[in-house]
Amino acid sequence: MTRPVSVGHGLPPGAIAVMLMLCVSWGFNQLAVKLALPDVPPMLQAMIRSAGALPVMLIVGWARGVKFFERDGTLVPGLVAGLMFGVEFVLIFTGLVFTSASRASVFLYTAPFFVALGSHQFLGERLSTVQWSGLALSFAGVALAIGVPQPNVDAKVLLGDLLVVGGGVLWAATTLVAKGTNLRKAAPEKALGYQAAVSVPILGFASWIAGEQITHMPSALSISLLAYQAVWVVGCTFVIWFAMVKTYSASRLSAFTFVTPLFGVVAAYFIMHDTLTAVFGVAALFVIAGLYLVNKPDPKVTPDPNVPA
Repeated sequence: MTRPVSVGHGLPPGAIAVMLMLCVSWGFNQLAVKLALPDVPPMLQAMIRSAGALPVMLIVGWARGVKFFERDGTLVPGLVAGLMFGVEFVLIFTGLVFTSASRASVFLYTAPFFVALGSHQFLGERLSTVQWSGLALSFAGVALAIGVPQPNVDAKVLLGDLLVVGGGVLWAATTLVAKGTNLRKAAPEKALGYQAAVSVPILGFASWIAGEQITHMPSALSISLLAYQAVWVVGCTFVIWFAMVKTYSASRLSAFTFVTPLFGVVAAYFIMHDTLTAVFGVAALFVIAGLYLVNKPDPKVTPDPNVPA
């Protein structure tokens, strides 16, 4: 039986800085998708993003000496992670047809709860009551910043909500597979390469079923936004995320994803001139306070020197 591993010690400053950079990038990514929608449908965007990221991973991996086709026991978990990665985006984008973007954002960022539960059950990580309270406080901040869901919803909206929650569950499951299987031993470029490669046909088939098509030449802005998604978001930041997941506590890292929609709101303010209110300031304080609680060292726990913080 696996001995429970305490996550009582917080992330080091360098890891926190990297996670904030990732959250900023992912927050802007939501705007990138939205701004490109008039020219490129959503699931087609996701397919192009995965296909465009593959050469980036291969080039970076080749430069670092990664052996992509070496037998290392990662094929099965890699295919499983790729399947979940592709279906995750199918669920999210299908859910957005039925529910609002604000509701979808709130429900998608339930993923850290599922990571924390899965880490406790499958990885032997253990969160204290204070740290669970921090997760709840951060989630409350996200809900407050994006907009508390309206009570007058119908069955279609609820279906959309459930689909987006399903996407969050698969996001969490992919994180757990990356940390709890042989994928942890693989180079980040190879681990994510499985996901990008397997997701391309899944997203392409979903796009075909939905009848998506590009009816005109995309603008220079849309092309640049697609390049941002493929080269930077998937090709670089997702690889960095996987490297972080292999090193640090999965539940701690996932807690930081609560910040992503807040950065998205800030980006919308500067790029799309959305209004920031005092409510956003209060929500930001909730998120920061929650992350502090999640990363607060537990004085009752002696750290295991063989376990990354």
